[in-house]
Parts: sequence; structure tokens; C-alpha cells
Amino acid sequence: MTTTIGMHYEVIPGKEEEFEKGFIAVIDYLKGVAGHVESHLYEDVQTVGSYVILSQWESKQTFEAFIHSPEFAKVTAWGKAEILRSRPRHKVYLND
Repeated sequence: MTTTIGMHYEVIPGKEEEFEKGFIAVIDYLKGVAGHVESHLYEDVQTVGSYVILSQWESKQTFEAFIHSPEFAKVTAWGKAEILRSRPRHKVYLND
């Protein structure tokens, strides 16, 4: 059963372009990660700096294995560099 992860991010005003470029680098990396199917970034057009990433994985377990890996810490470290207004929120959607 595939799993979609919704990752919600609130970005500090003026840091949107940096966040988007960082996301593109993460997507390039994810192309080689076992269990990753695809990911897309969406911006809330009514709230500047509000984004959601929808990431599809082969299973919840493959996603969890990735987020607990040293590689995850490496590819997401840029996001901690005074880019986010608040802690990211993640929601898991199990697909039939």
C-alpha cells in the first residue's frame, strides 16, 4: 500500500526562494532513495510563505526508515538555518 506524506512548512518572509531551491536539491536526492515514488511542492496562494510537500512512498515503513537515516539529517539540515517560522507538521495518508 503506497503512502502519501503531507509535510507543511511555514517559511520566514523573504526566505521563500531559499526554501524552494533547498527543496529542489532534496528532490534530486530523493530520486535515488529506495521506496520513494515522487514528491511535489505546493504553495498556498492565500498565505505567503506557506507550503506543503506531498511525498509518495511505497509504504509508511520506507518513509520512516528514510526520516530516521543519517541521509535525512544531511538533506534537511538547510531547513534549520533560520528559514522556517515554526516546526514542520507532517501528516500520513495511507492509499489503497
